Amino acid sequence: MTSEQRPTGAKIIDGKALARTLRIECRARAQALAQAGCIPGLAVVLVGSDPGSRVYVTNKVRACAEVGVASRLLEFPADVPESDVLAAIRTLNNDPAIHGILVQLPLPPHIALRQVLETISIEKDVDGFHLYNVGGLVLGNAVFPPCTPYGVQKLLESEGIDVRGQNVVVVGASNIVGKPMALMLMQQEATVAICHARTRDLAQFTILADILVVAAGVPGLIVPQMVKAGAVVIDVGINRLPDGRLVGDVDFEGVRKKASHITPVPGGVGPMTVTMLVVNTLDSAERAWRGR
Repeated sequence: MTSEQRPTGAKIIDGKALARTLRIECRARAQALAQAGCIPGLAVVLVGSDPGSRVYVTNKVRACAEVGVASRLLEFPADVPESDVLAAIRTLNNDPAIHGILVQLPLPPHIALRQVLETISIEKDVDGFHLYNVGGLVLGNAVFPPCTPYGVQKLLESEGIDVRGQNVVVVGASNIVGKPMALMLMQQEATVAICHARTRDLAQFTILADILVVAAGVPGLIVPQMVKAGAVVIDVGINRLPDGRLVGDVDFEGVRKKASHITPVPGGVGPMTVTMLVVNTLDSAERAWRGR
């Protein structure tokens, strides 16, 4: 093989570019709804003053404004009684101007996450965390797919990557990313293995992956010798280093020389997560408008 024929490295999957394209489509859908007399609405509940949570909320509110979705931010102090938060959610459930409800995580320890998630109306659970939606992933009929796995699915589709019959390894077994991601991939007839903190010899699993999805929250966890040549690598992790840099769970510079496709951090999965929240909200608004 000559130097001109040697591979130059993985194709970088540009989440920012795909998110821009999808948001243009979202803007058209929101305008169509508005012309019909329905303004899509998303309510965001923020408890406490965690800086990271506030950044995420700001990004979500900005994305809504960009496409024409009305957003309503409900802020509570960290010591708010759980009953007040639940009462606010019930009010939003009954508000016809609100089509999606998002409770920003994490919540303070005294507020039961499961109680909060189960209080959100299934028809407005645009984060896809209600038990009904999680269970729906098993059967393939969730009302709303969780936003991050949904975003990963769209990234793979945008690159024409067919997961059917592929060996997929998901590193990280969280309820937010790892588990729903595995369920969604199985619905598409992939062969899926889930690895987690207690997996022994992680590399023996990752090296077999045609598609590797990493959502462990450990910077630099996946190094080149753990990745099969030509694999598709999706890095969901986002970690801030002491020097302020944002990095993923994958050694990007090393792994990109071996993979066929790879997502960067930042600029890969992150923009898609916020975009799919907007997509779910518009789906909810359209469903509500049709059933009015």
